[in-house]
Amino acid sequence: MAVKEKKKKQYFVGIAGNIGAGKTTLTDIIADSFGWKPYYEQVINNPYLSDFYGDMRRWSFNLQVYFLSNRFKTHKEMEESGYSCVQDRTIYEDVEIFAYNLREMGNMSVRDYDNYCELFSTMTSFLSKPDLIVYLRATTDTLLSRISSRGREFEKTISPEYLHMLNIAYEHWIDRAKTEQNILIVETDKINVFKDKKKLRNILDTIQEYCP
Repeated sequence: MAVKEKKKKQYFVGIAGNIGAGKTTLTDIIADSFGWKPYYEQVINNPYLSDFYGDMRRWSFNLQVYFLSNRFKTHKEMEESGYSCVQDRTIYEDVEIFAYNLREMGNMSVRDYDNYCELFSTMTSFLSKPDLIVYLRATTDTLLSRISSRGREFEKTISPEYLHMLNIAYEHWIDRAKTEQNILIVETDKINVFKDKKKLRNILDTIQEYCP
C-alpha cells in the first residue's frame, strides 16, 4: 500500500480491543482510507505466545516484557516517522489489561507485576499519547466465534473465562481513560461494522474530526 507524502501535521490513532475484536481489519481500513502507515501487533512470530497459552503462570512475565518492548519500539518509530500512523493494539493495553489480568488470575506474581508496572511507567514517560483510541467492544461469545473462524492453532486453548476477564478489564480501563484521552467506542456485536458501509463511514468521519 502506497503511503502519502509527509504532512505538516502527523496523527496517531490506536486501535484497542480484546482478542478477536477486529483490530487488524480496522487498522487496514483506516490505513487505506487515509493513506496512513499501519503498524501491527506481532503475533504470528511471537516466540512466547504458544508457550504462554500452554502454561500462563510460567511464561506470563516473559510474554508481557516481549510485548512491551516491541510496542515501545513501534511507538517510538511511529513518532519519528513523520507520517500519520494507525496501530493495531496500543501499549497501554499491556499494563491495563493483560498484565493486570494475569496478576488477578494468579498467573503473574505480585513481584513480577510491580516490576513490570515500573518498567511500563518509565518507558511510557518518553511517549506521546495517541490523538484518538478506537475501542472495539465485543461480548465473549462474539470473540469466541471470531477466534474460531480464523483458526490460529495457538488460540485454540483460549478459554471463555479468560476472554471474559479481559473484557471486564477493558471496560474498567476505558472508563478511566475517557477522562484523560480521546476515546471512540465502537459496538461490534450486532452489526459487522466492516461490511456495513454506513456504520464504517461514521467511524471514519469521527476519526477525521480528531485528525482533520
